Amino acid sequence: MDTPSIESITSPRGAAPSPAPVPAPRTAPARIALVGVHGFGAHHLHNLHRLSAQGAVELVAVADPNPPSAGALPGTTAVHATLDDLLAGDHHPEVIIVATPIQTHAPLALSVLASHSHLYLEKPPVASMTDFRRLKEAATAAGRSVQIGFQSLGSHALAALEQLANGEATKELPGIGTLKGISATGRWVRDRAYYKRSRWAGKRSLDGVDVVDGVATNPLAHAIATALRIAGARQAEDLASVDTDLYRANDIEADDTSVIRMKTVNGLPITCALTLCATESVEPYVTLHGTEGTAVFHYTEDRVTVRTEAAETTHVFGRDDLTENLLQHLSQGTALLSPLDHSGAFMRVLEAIRTAAAPAVIPQEFLTWVGSGDQAHAVIPRIEDILERATLSHATFSELGLPWARPAAAGSEALFAPAADSEGAGDGDPKEEAPTAIFRNGSGLNTALSPRPYLHPVTTRGGIVVTDHLASDHVWHLGAGFALQDVNGSNFWGGRSYRRSAGKYVDLNDHGRIEVAAITQGPEHSTADLHWLAADGGLLLEERRSFRRSLITPRTWRLDITTELTAVVDALLGSPGSHGAAGSGYGGFFWRLPANASPRVFSSTAEGEPAVHGAVTPWLAWTGEFDGGPATLVFGAPSESPDPWFVRCSGYPAVGSALAWDSAVELAAGEALTRSIAVWISDGILGTPDIEDLVSAR
Repeated sequence: MDTPSIESITSPRGAAPSPAPVPAPRTAPARIALVGVHGFGAHHLHNLHRLSAQGAVELVAVADPNPPSAGALPGTTAVHATLDDLLAGDHHPEVIIVATPIQTHAPLALSVLASHSHLYLEKPPVASMTDFRRLKEAATAAGRSVQIGFQSLGSHALAALEQLANGEATKELPGIGTLKGISATGRWVRDRAYYKRSRWAGKRSLDGVDVVDGVATNPLAHAIATALRIAGARQAEDLASVDTDLYRANDIEADDTSVIRMKTVNGLPITCALTLCATESVEPYVTLHGTEGTAVFHYTEDRVTVRTEAAETTHVFGRDDLTENLLQHLSQGTALLSPLDHSGAFMRVLEAIRTAAAPAVIPQEFLTWVGSGDQAHAVIPRIEDILERATLSHATFSELGLPWARPAAAGSEALFAPAADSEGAGDGDPKEEAPTAIFRNGSGLNTALSPRPYLHPVTTRGGIVVTDHLASDHVWHLGAGFALQDVNGSNFWGGRSYRRSAGKYVDLNDHGRIEVAAITQGPEHSTADLHWLAADGGLLLEERRSFRRSLITPRTWRLDITTELTAVVDALLGSPGSHGAAGSGYGGFFWRLPANASPRVFSSTAEGEPAVHGAVTPWLAWTGEFDGGPATLVFGAPSESPDPWFVRCSGYPAVGSALAWDSAVELAAGEALTRSIAVWISDGILGTPDIEDLVSAR
């Protein structure tokens, strides 16, 4: 469970007021009862001792089947085994705090409200939307107030973050421009003992009762709740959609590694990528992504860091204690910071998780176990990068194409149809093994990535993956494909657009999309008909993209990609280079490689990134040690035009053939342009003589 710091109250402020009783001047300490004194209940007990020392509360009774240790309570505090016993006593608590297992929240909360006490209920409120509605009805009928224990919602940072989300600067922090999306990242470690601490730990249900004890609904629930609050999503109806992608590495029922992707009714994307299988625990955070910068909120520390081109600014805010806030709500009419009614959007998420298919098991071959016995904990290799990719691209694990994730439900298929006699191929004969190329239509991509079709993964004949997509350094880099940053003012590349007038990359909300109109697949040749749609939806270009594969040797195959662009209207095809960014003329054919060790990039006449970048040569080669082993890619230049090579090696690995290197290409309506690229994909490291032999036979 999250364990935020408990601080003294400063000045209460917060969300819109919930129904409140008529305030009455307080002349005596508030009478408080606590149900559940262990686990997170121990934090409440510590806080109540603090408030009691201030004369603000009197802890009149506690209830727990496992009584507290001797000396843990004031001598006047009654101890009961159950809530029923506590309510039967002559204690008359004004407020009852419930900090018990999730599956007990609903019945205990209803009993508290029936007793006419006000309620502080730990998160998550309850384990189903049905119980949430029952609880709301009971609170209204009883005229009682209910505070939900999302402690992060007491942070004073929320007011500043809401200003930033509205495009404003604050007294402490600079603005981040227009809000594009929100993400939350949680990387914690939980060992086997964590799931053995109780019968309900890690359960989806217990004895037929919903529990829903997953990473997003219990230990890192604050990440979800905080992101929703900043987005202004309080009611269930404030969310237009909720997608879940749930997994587990541990031997439990519930999820321990998941992506929860939401979209508000205003179209704002919110993506939460969470795991309990990290390399090490770090403080979770919520990120606001703006057109001019980001704001990162470490909600357990009330710390906000704003990063813009100009500077990095950090400010640590104060926090209001939710118990004190509830007491001031009752005595002064102060707005509740985490009222039950504002948990509707969170409950919409919990309900989506509860009703989703059971979490998929991550196979052991994709896990590393650290430690032994009950202290052992699972680590998903590269999980930090995986979570960053998910949040930056607003993509699920399935959409990232991770080897341990479920296959994407739609939008991807083998580029080539299986050969009619493929079933009769002999096992292990490399001449009969067809290399893999997956065609993705890009339809599910976030708008800011300029959704478009591309190939990923592409492999060697030996199975080495030689493409990457949605990389955290440039999430709009999409495998192998064809894209342009500027066609008549629409961005078909993704990310920001470079403009000469600004002298830099700017966020223009100008993203177009390339849609698949039709695709025809054969065992060695496939063709896709594509429509290039401007940011306003208008049709700018029609494209026919053809793919052909040839098996050259037992370790080498060739992929030929030909694109024919036909202008539907007069079209100007541009790049950052044509807009004045020297050396950045990318656009056209582009191949994003995965990380690889000992990379070497060279042509027949030059070696290294500085020498080959911008050069015009018949071929360009890349060799490196990839995850699956050594491999070589040889790119054959288009025969139609002497386009310069665009090469990146030191910052990130990529190769492109620049269609508009330093000047735009003009096409009149009805005019067509063709480019053909050949890529030889080989296991092992090829030298120049072998490469020359391949290229000469093209």
